Amino acid sequence: MLKGHQSWIFENRPVILSTGTVVGPDEGQGPISEDFDIVHGDLTVGQKTWEKAEKALLEEAAARALDNAGLTGGQIQFYIGGDLMNQIISNTFAARTLGMPYIGIFGACSTSMEGLALAAQLMDSGAANYVMAGTSSHNCTAEKQFRYPTEYGSQKPPTAQYTVTGAGVALLGKKGDGPVVTSATIGRIVDMGIKDPFNMGAAMAPAAVDTIQAHCRDLNREPGYYDLIVTGDLALVGSNIARELFHKHKFPIEQTTYDDCGLIVYDREKQSVQAGGSGCGCSATVTYGHLLKRIKKGELKRILVVATGALLSPLSFQQGESIPCIAHAVSIESGGLYS
Repeated sequence: MLKGHQSWIFENRPVILSTGTVVGPDEGQGPISEDFDIVHGDLTVGQKTWEKAEKALLEEAAARALDNAGLTGGQIQFYIGGDLMNQIISNTFAARTLGMPYIGIFGACSTSMEGLALAAQLMDSGAANYVMAGTSSHNCTAEKQFRYPTEYGSQKPPTAQYTVTGAGVALLGKKGDGPVVTSATIGRIVDMGIKDPFNMGAAMAPAAVDTIQAHCRDLNREPGYYDLIVTGDLALVGSNIARELFHKHKFPIEQTTYDDCGLIVYDREKQSVQAGGSGCGCSATVTYGHLLKRIKKGELKRILVVATGALLSPLSFQQGESIPCIAHAVSIESGGLYS
């Protein structure tokens, strides 16, 4: 149901029946490594190319989500997914393996919550019994496409972020024992004229703030309604800018705990990750691996996950374009056994 201008309320409260999270070695050395289903010790994941490795991560995450739910691929009506690669090839080729009806989407690093919001909408409208939403990223594929190949060994400024190698998948059903998706806010494009691909946090922060404010306005909620509001991958630079913008707009973010997935996934003091994490796999693995486990343990009851995306491409950068950004928000609450 539409609420306000750009938000949805999911009256039937779709249940996140299970998730699957698979990460690489750097993520496995971070502070939340125990919350991932599979940690690979090698970036190649046994594949011949980085791109094939990313596809393998996603396939493993989907398989783990199915296993955790006790379902088969044939029971899933739709798979919704996207990634950072040209023509979203990681998800397209993974969907070929999965054999499910496929809806491909692109929201850059906001894809995790874009996919989850669309999956919840399909569930809430009665268009499906089971929907799977997933996304992925790989440090070596993203760096090669958007900046410089890893092998080049270029120095990066402190504002740069480190692309997460990982895949996260959520499987939604009509009933079951698990966290529920209660609402979503679809963001709008915000472009502040930033052109530096090594400063994504600054580019995306205004979009995150815009969506969070829109969510609270549409649903007539204060930020204190949530135990945690977490942005996708603003990392250190972007999250500090977001805090400044909240203060400037007199938005009482201090009512709740505000954090960022790009700061949660790595230990910046011990790992060489510049400003923190980024990539489609950042918010997906942190949310589906770490935050949902905190909900299940009772540590959190209501969270708002705001995945952020920088919608640039090598082509737009070569044409001197600025970086348009977007953020999508999904609220997840502790559920129970629904019948």
